[in-house]
Amino acid sequence: MTCKSVIILSAVLAVCRSAAVPAPALPVVPAAPAAALPIAKLEIDNASFDPYPQYSYAYDVQDTLTGDAKSQHESRNGDVVSGSYSLLEADGTRRIVEYTADPVNGFNAIVRREPVAVVKPVNVVPQPLVYHP
Repeated sequence: MTCKSVIILSAVLAVCRSAAVPAPALPVVPAAPAAALPIAKLEIDNASFDPYPQYSYAYDVQDTLTGDAKSQHESRNGDVVSGSYSLLEADGTRRIVEYTADPVNGFNAIVRREPVAVVKPVNVVPQPLVYHP
């Protein structure tokens, strides 16, 4: 009985996978010439425009429950941005990326990989349970 069920199930799946499903008909929309499309105008409030922006931020995540460990910090001084971030890779290494960006040199990054120090658990020999009546 099991062999017959497998053969019937395989046949049903083969028919379902090879069946063509018609695509729904979409309405035809005529193309509008590019000149007819409205163009949004962006108005910049010069009073709130900062010609020399500056910021700095950082975060750090160290989750011992999941093993997630990552951090980042970045700062901007005018048109120069610099920072770094690190994270744990699946192979047990830490990837560290240090980067800078400016109008002259563009974006440049240096990537390093370092082994993560792994703390091995201490082998504890369980003591046998002794029952004393």
